[in-house]
Amino acid sequence: MTSVKVRAGESIEKALRVLKKKLDKEGVMKAAKAHRFYDKPSVKERAKSKAALKHKKKSY
Repeated sequence: MTSVKVRAGESIEKALRVLKKKLDKEGVMKAAKAHRFYDKPSVKERAKSKAALKHKKKSY
């Protein structure tokens, strides 16, 4: 479980930014977004090949 200790005098906004950065680094938000809806295997495969093509075009 990710946690952030808030020190005396530290703003809540700063602590939230630190927490969001930690969650992003661990991939928690990406995993939650991916599991929000069920994707059929065929849809997943199509998206994966589309991303590969996009990456291949970008590398040229």
